Parts: sequence; C-alpha cells; structure tokens
Amino acid sequence: MQNITIAIDGFSSTGKSTVAKQLANHLGYIYVDTGAMYRAVTLYTMQNGWIDKDQFDVVALVSNLDKITISFTFNPSLGFAEVYLNGVNIEREIRTLEVSSYVSKVAAIPEVRYQLVKQQQQMGKDKGVVMDGRDIGTVVFPYAELKLFMTASADKRATRRFDELIGRGDDVKYEAVLRNVQERDYIDSHREDSPLVKADDAIEIDNSDLTLEQQFDTVLNLVNKTLGDLA
Repeated sequence: MQNITIAIDGFSSTGKSTVAKQLANHLGYIYVDTGAMYRAVTLYTMQNGWIDKDQFDVVALVSNLDKITISFTFNPSLGFAEVYLNGVNIEREIRTLEVSSYVSKVAAIPEVRYQLVKQQQQMGKDKGVVMDGRDIGTVVFPYAELKLFMTASADKRATRRFDELIGRGDDVKYEAVLRNVQERDYIDSHREDSPLVKADDAIEIDNSDLTLEQQFDTVLNLVNKTLGDLA
C-alpha cells in the first residue's frame, strides 16, 4: 500500500502528539514531534542564559544555532522516540511549564524556524511519516495527502496539561497552566513567520469531548479513507 504524509497541526495540549504516536505505531510510519524540536532549542536557550522573564537575547541564539543538534531515538520500553539535544536525553526536561512559557517566543524567530523546517522536510522526504506541530500542513508539508487540525477549548486543554504535570510530580497551579495555554495560543497565532492557521484543505477535529480511543478511531478512519482514495 502507498505510503502517505500525515500532517497534524493545532493548538497546544490538543493531543496532537498522542494521536500522532498512535498512528505511527499502527501504520509503521516514522513519527516526528516538531514541538519537541522547538522545546529542545528553547531548553538550550535557557541553559545558556539567553532567555528569562526579563530578556531574550535573540542574536546570541541565532548565532549559535549551528551548535544545536536534535535527534530522536526510539525507546522500546516507552513505545516512542525520545528527543536528544547534542547527544543528551532531554525528554523530561523539555516538558516543564518553564520551557512551555518560553517556547512560543523561541519558535517565533524566523532563523530558528528555517533551520528546523529544513530538518523536518528531510525527515519526511520519503513519506510514511506522521508529523505534528503548528505549521506542518501549511509550511513543512503543504502537499501532504492528509492534513488534520486539532482543537479543543482552552479549559479542557489546560486541565489535560495540569493533570499531566501533576501526574509526573511537578508543583504547578491550574491557573498558571491555563494562563500559559492562552498566552501560547496568542503568540502562536499572531507571530509573523508561519503563524498557526488551519490549512484550507485540513480537516478540523474538536476533541474537547472525545476520549483518546474515540479520537484515534476518528483519525484512523480518515487515514483509511485517504489511503483508499489513492489506491
């Protein structure tokens, strides 16, 4: 059967990565979490003291982009690929609320997007890939055979993110998580370079009231229809 490119875009905490991982495992496709790539660059920026609540040294980040190597290594015990920054596993470090609070600002830098988009296009050049992010269907793979746009209410997304953070032992307040979700929505949607928008030919899925199983079944039906149409 023909391999296709599946582009999944949408707002933060809409379950893009969850359903993308499920699809990749089910189809035997490569999965690329582009959000993790931007989080890795953000962590690197934080580690070097170039960003905090008072300042963001964009020039320093841009001039050091060639020193950043991001890779994914499959972890069979977890069932998905973990992200590495310059050879170091940073899967846990990039999922903090602090990284979340800065990632949209880092992702808005054109030079950062240019570098990562090149890598993402290379990863998916042979098709058979599921990629999720903010601009996959509009910029990275505008000719993807299937484009999805995931959305949900801010309250639902904040609750999911809060439960996830509490579940792993982080000390966070729901109000702070909700504020972060709302701020990221605004920055992602209003940045000049590759803003978050729904591609004209993307299928929108509001999963505010869907279980993970219902979401996967909905998406898998769309994949099978696309594959059937191309057969």
